[in-house]
Amino acid sequence: MAQKAFASSGDLAQKEQTLEVLDDGVYALTAEGDPNVGAIEGEDFLVCFEALATPAAASDWLAKLREHTGKPVRYLVLSHYHAVRVLGASAFNAEVIVAHENTRALVAERGKEDWESEFARMPRLAKDADTVPGLTWPTLTFSDRLTIDLGGDRGDLVLQYCGRGHTEGDIVAWLPRQKILYAGDLVEAEAALYTGDAFHRDWSSSTLDNVRRFGAEALIGGRGAVSRGRDAVDAAVEQTRDFLRVMIREVSAVQEAGGALKEAFERTHAALAPKYGRWPIFEHCLPFDVSRLWDELSGVERPVIWTAERDREVWDQLQG
Repeated sequence: MAQKAFASSGDLAQKEQTLEVLDDGVYALTAEGDPNVGAIEGEDFLVCFEALATPAAASDWLAKLREHTGKPVRYLVLSHYHAVRVLGASAFNAEVIVAHENTRALVAERGKEDWESEFARMPRLAKDADTVPGLTWPTLTFSDRLTIDLGGDRGDLVLQYCGRGHTEGDIVAWLPRQKILYAGDLVEAEAALYTGDAFHRDWSSSTLDNVRRFGAEALIGGRGAVSRGRDAVDAAVEQTRDFLRVMIREVSAVQEAGGALKEAFERTHAALAPKYGRWPIFEHCLPFDVSRLWDELSGVERPVIWTAERDREVWDQLQG
């Protein structure tokens, strides 16, 4: 069997980007399993959701958005702290960068290490990496809920913390009038989950319950296509939950039997691959997912910081 390329280092083909107008002034950019981004028009300003990995990559997205609106970016909302989601922030020239208070703490604790880790794992996303001026720091944080008045007759945009999940600082953006939800990486639509910094038990239960409770009729997840219609939205949430629950079941079984991490990875891979194995970043993510879950079930409450060196060690041990 051929050696698997490290993480997504072998995935160098460009993905086709699709800009979708979901409602008047409500936009989503998807890209065949690459990170999704979005934007919402206020009366005389924009709220952008997610920043991509570099200013160069973000500038490409903004050029597409500018075909529809020339309004300035007042708010840049970051759903969580991972490098490929936040380091393009400088391209937006946003007046305010918004994130959960836990996200700001994570940037301080592990932002530099995560930057080096993620750019090595996903080099294609790090377009013109030298354009990144430094870590992205939120300028406005909150703990539970923050409402942005969009002005005129455009209603409100509600930013909400739903609980620990993909990280300990994930937030979603909810348009109650249009029933559209930007879910960040708390939900993926036909894309594998990255759970290397996750809280699997909270995410698979109360956090996803809170996401589903919005009753969204369109959902933009962290990766994958836009889910349209209540049935499709619920299916995306439950697919995410199932992925997590299968992982928890398989890793728990190995631990309870006194097995080792490698066995847990192989058993989890075998259980997930028939349904999820062809989805984007499945092979990339799973070693890091299982490693974090093994720690969590062993009593390691907060995720161990990923470094470029630790990434390679885990990959060689489990996917090598």
